[in-house]
Amino acid sequence: MEAEEQYIRAGKIAAKVREQIRGEVKPGVKAIDICERVEQMTRQLGGAPAFPCNVDINQVAAHYASPVGDQTTIQQGQLVKVDIGVHVDGYIADTAVTICLDPALTQMVKAAEEALAVAIKMVKAGARVSDIGATIEHTIKNRGFRPIRNLTGHKLSRYIVHAGRSIPNVAGYELHRLEEDEVYAIEPFTVLNNAVGEVRDGPPSHIYRFEKKRSLESAPKQMLAFIQQEYRTLPFCSRWVLTRFPGPDGQKAFADLLGARCIMGYPQLLEKSGGPVAQAEHTVIVQRDGCVVTTS
Repeated sequence: MEAEEQYIRAGKIAAKVREQIRGEVKPGVKAIDICERVEQMTRQLGGAPAFPCNVDINQVAAHYASPVGDQTTIQQGQLVKVDIGVHVDGYIADTAVTICLDPALTQMVKAAEEALAVAIKMVKAGARVSDIGATIEHTIKNRGFRPIRNLTGHKLSRYIVHAGRSIPNVAGYELHRLEEDEVYAIEPFTVLNNAVGEVRDGPPSHIYRFEKKRSLESAPKQMLAFIQQEYRTLPFCSRWVLTRFPGPDGQKAFADLLGARCIMGYPQLLEKSGGPVAQAEHTVIVQRDGCVVTTS
């Protein structure tokens, strides 16, 4: 099946980039250098970013991508999540790794990784997603930590990162079952046992997506055409666009697109009590008696 081959190809690229970047996240390295390195490697290996590389530090669980000129720098003692999306002709792989620069949090990272491994073993056609969520929650709590309740894994479709259905990280009453050939990103998030275990919206993430065409002046119209052509329905970051359209004119055109609601921005997702967050993530293709892990 052509789609499956492309999903697997995207997964291999994402896995190779993830393992390379794992060793490059160190104190003193800038977040923007990590983002640009991930995106560069993705393209060199024959893929394209399915969304901007996320470098999520400590209490930021998701959705931080470096803007132009970002000075954010990795520090000793931090928990750094690098979330990577790759697509090949629109077929997406989504994977993440947590780099632990605080030895006291090593077990929390391992809890996320173990929960992911256990969840993957449950994936097959007909599996109930609520059962997978309950197992993820039990595995994390058994290690002395908590899952984040209001973040989930998600179904992937061509050119769509969040395609409607989800895989929870806690027990619940979602009754839908996995179907053969569906593709999902599974991503447990762990926090300390005394944390709230939920996320809230934080500051802007510098990540956006196309929303709607409208009547526009020349400069923002040209920028919007570029965004539609380059990214379609996939998320993009302001850095990519403002590198293509630099200077005050580009910044004004981007602001005009936001003001006209031609594009919409995502907030950073922050753990409510400010505690550190760990994450582990793989993409799987559901099969009759199991699954293919494309990002292993």
